[in-house]
Amino acid sequence: MDFQLKDKTILVTGAASGLGKATALMLAAEGAKVAVNYRSRKEQADAVVAEMQSFYGATGLAVYADVASEDDVIEMFDAAESELGPIYGLVNNAAYCPNPPCADLSLEEFRRGIDINLQGAFLCGREAVRRMRERQTRGRVVNISSQAAFRGSENGKTTYDMAKAGLVGFTRSLARDCAPLGINVNCVAPGLMRTDIIAAQIDADPEKYNRRVPVGRIGQPEEIAAMIVFLCSEQASYMTGATVDVSGGLAMH
Repeated sequence: MDFQLKDKTILVTGAASGLGKATALMLAAEGAKVAVNYRSRKEQADAVVAEMQSFYGATGLAVYADVASEDDVIEMFDAAESELGPIYGLVNNAAYCPNPPCADLSLEEFRRGIDINLQGAFLCGREAVRRMRERQTRGRVVNISSQAAFRGSENGKTTYDMAKAGLVGFTRSLARDCAPLGINVNCVAPGLMRTDIIAAQIDADPEKYNRRVPVGRIGQPEEIAAMIVFLCSEQASYMTGATVDVSGGLAMH
């Protein structure tokens, strides 16, 4: 299947590790030019770009931004477009997950979680759409939510769960705004997945987590990345405003 992503520029936020890294590499394998956003892991982001180039001959760029900062987001888009060309796709993956129970969560940590997980997606989505609209070009936005948006979490994560629920609403709102412009906006809601956020908890009792999933195991980032790449592609041209569950059966509806 040809996803028709060759030489299209796609920005992936929070792409130095985990799901963002897996997505960047899979997009590179399809021939896309990928801007790998990072906030504090420059060496890891550079390594992702090097891997893209080494394995797939793909063009990439590690680009800094704190996605909660409006100025940083604008500078990130400027840098990515200057080096790689006009942005065709955006994957809003950057996340922050403080996990005290609600009663123990400080207002500072709560605000930081909302700023990165929700405000960051808004700022990046807005900037992408502004540029696509100005150029009168079609495009793709994919927001990364979580099953925690619908189910909550067993160990705190109040601000994360709230923000991920907000991303579902943002997806629908932006999709309606952008449908006449030819910009498709969709959302992916992964289930349990091995990433840095929960790796330590999984390693402490892997079977506990495997038992929670109907297919009997937690997901790998590449399994979720495959759906993200599809939603970035021309093959998903008739999808917009959708939230797609990739959960191993946690969500059945």
